[in-house]
Amino acid sequence: MTKQELQHKIDQAARVIGKTWPLYSFVTSNPLSGFEDMAFFKAIEQAGNLWGAQVLPNANVFRQAWEEGRIDALEVQKLLQEKGKKESPESSLMLLASHPMVECLNEHHELDRLTVKWLALFMDEGMAAWPMPFKEMGFYTAWRKLIVYDEDIKKHLDQPIPKLPEEALSQALERYAPEDHHKIIERHLVALPGWTGYIKYRVENNSLWNQEYPIDLLEYMAVRLWMAQSLDAPILPALLPKENHEVLELKYIWLEAWENTWQNRFFERLKGEQQPKQSEVKNRPDAQLVFCLDSRSEVLRRQLEKRGNYETFGSAGSFGILMDYCNPESGLINKASPAMIPSKYIVHEEPADNFRQEAQEYQEEERRLGAYKYFLKRMKNILPSAFGFVEGSGFYYAFFMLMRTFRPTKVNRFMLEHKMSLERSHEAHISPIDHEEEAYQEISLPEQVLLVKGAFDSCGWRTFAPLVVFTGHASHSANNPYASSLDCGACAGNPGKRNARALAKLANSVEVRAVLQKEHGIRIPQDTIFIAAEHITSTDEVQLFDVGVPESHRQILHRLKADLRAVKETMTQERLDEPRDSVGIAKNKANNWAEARPEWGLSGHAGYIIGPRSLSKSGIYNDCFLSSYDWTLDKEGSILKGIMQGPLLVCQWISNHYYFSTVDNNVFGGGSKITLNITGKHGVVQGNGSDLKMGLPLQSLMATDDKVYHYPLRLSTLIQAPRTYVDRIIKEDEKLRSLLNNGWIHLFIMDPEEENRIARYRF
Repeated sequence: MTKQELQHKIDQAARVIGKTWPLYSFVTSNPLSGFEDMAFFKAIEQAGNLWGAQVLPNANVFRQAWEEGRIDALEVQKLLQEKGKKESPESSLMLLASHPMVECLNEHHELDRLTVKWLALFMDEGMAAWPMPFKEMGFYTAWRKLIVYDEDIKKHLDQPIPKLPEEALSQALERYAPEDHHKIIERHLVALPGWTGYIKYRVENNSLWNQEYPIDLLEYMAVRLWMAQSLDAPILPALLPKENHEVLELKYIWLEAWENTWQNRFFERLKGEQQPKQSEVKNRPDAQLVFCLDSRSEVLRRQLEKRGNYETFGSAGSFGILMDYCNPESGLINKASPAMIPSKYIVHEEPADNFRQEAQEYQEEERRLGAYKYFLKRMKNILPSAFGFVEGSGFYYAFFMLMRTFRPTKVNRFMLEHKMSLERSHEAHISPIDHEEEAYQEISLPEQVLLVKGAFDSCGWRTFAPLVVFTGHASHSANNPYASSLDCGACAGNPGKRNARALAKLANSVEVRAVLQKEHGIRIPQDTIFIAAEHITSTDEVQLFDVGVPESHRQILHRLKADLRAVKETMTQERLDEPRDSVGIAKNKANNWAEARPEWGLSGHAGYIIGPRSLSKSGIYNDCFLSSYDWTLDKEGSILKGIMQGPLLVCQWISNHYYFSTVDNNVFGGGSKITLNITGKHGVVQGNGSDLKMGLPLQSLMATDDKVYHYPLRLSTLIQAPRTYVDRIIKEDEKLRSLLNNGWIHLFIMDPEEENRIARYRF
């Protein structure tokens, strides 16, 4: 077979695996994204059989929800009858409990172990003190040159290894019928879906590491199948399903009953709110704050609005800027906008003119500290000095360890305080991503105007307070390889403050404001100042980047800061259920290097509201994403189209990532943090080697090993807009149509042209 033919077969089979995102830019995505063109039940049944995974909650999870009153008995009974089941809710639950998961030993453990060993060696991204030789020649060639020295397998190599990966793969497949090739490739890809998903990520994202040290799925398959032949391991492995069809059907009934119960109670909450209409503020607000639609921002919005004359909005945390971010210290470029949409811009930051001296001193200090850290690392790792160094430095390491254990907040303040104060003085610069010159170039004025107008449009926003704050979010935690998973999902697992600063700078531009008024009728008062801020979700602190605020706004700023400090206390009390010293407890949890649950992240989300603030302002919706949207300002539905094609897809990814990480944490999640080890700086494995973990760890989803904290439900979305808008959008978008029709998202329409009646959407 030619290389092109093999590549086509691999591309077709690789649809069943998603991307595994690196720890430093961890994106919560649907691990079964390749099945989204199938009905949900059919997809999970097929995927469960292929992956050998559990795909629906187990009986204990349903039992817990049932006893907590989260599942209505009438909903279960109704669905059981509709499906022709004779059991009662209680007896059906007992029946599920009597069918435990089928656990099978991995008969291909040795092949997996060797494959993981070679992948970990090759895909290391700077962690190894002694890198693998020949990496620049590509994975297959490096493996071929070194495998002959591997004591684990060299005695099994009884024939010459072909020079090219396509030759090796063709030889491995030639003994099998062409119709079996797809099954062979598919099953070997899902044998280690974390590692193959990371190869897929490196190839499709054209990462810098893959440009320097290339690897692709064709090379992976050539290496794995050649070793399988040598070890006499099956080339066409058998499937090992965990559950039979009847058990899955019964579980699916319970899942639907649970989701129906949540939806019914959600609609009851909405009925208790004021009638949906365009949000009105009697007096001009003192300040307006735009937060990420993240459910963690709901508590902050709700508490802040109670404190004073504030108006809040919810938007995707990237604030509509499809950007990459260039780190000013390392020069590394990371994506900082929705993962599924290509970036158009690159943002870099520089100190403001009056802070350049302070920035230079900080950078010099960082260089000295970096050299010191590198020296310590080398002393620990190189053989001649390792033992003597550990003996001699033990006292100093013990002192620092004790400080991190008993005074974590003080250590963290010492390490971060100066850096955070310096960040307040930086200015963002946004440039086109495809510029050819070495120097950054500012984007054109029309593009600047469209970015600012897009942010206003998406929130349904036309009147402006004296102070407007774009608030990104991030999380601070110690000793947490999954720290990036707690940052902004709309920013590809990065903090949202950079996007907020870029947008604030554009909105403050005199030229941008003039064009907005002249060409779009959007008048921003002269006294309106835009600034950026960052919400630290692990401690509920909000840091304002306010160095450019004029003296005329100091009183408003001072009042806002005081209210944010007060809100921090009520937020931590609510979030942690701690009536006393909640702020101190939150800080300790975030800074304690032994804390397994520094924060819950998005665990607990179940719904998504796309509509004006009046829909959710009077109630508690901390289990919902909240996108501000006013259909009366969206005459053609184009704003709603942007929300449905962007934030809704991101939220669907988040929802299904949390769902599958919860229902089978060993396969789709990360397993327990207790036994996790970082590999290659980009991922984690269990113990000293396993599949690369692709999802969230157990402690991010479970209150205990047996009790869930995140309830695994599919996302229920409510949109307040004319149904004609939604019909037109869905008709034109095949991806959205597939997700909705196949049950990956539940969608409900509150149609203002039909007296705001709520109806399940069916296309």
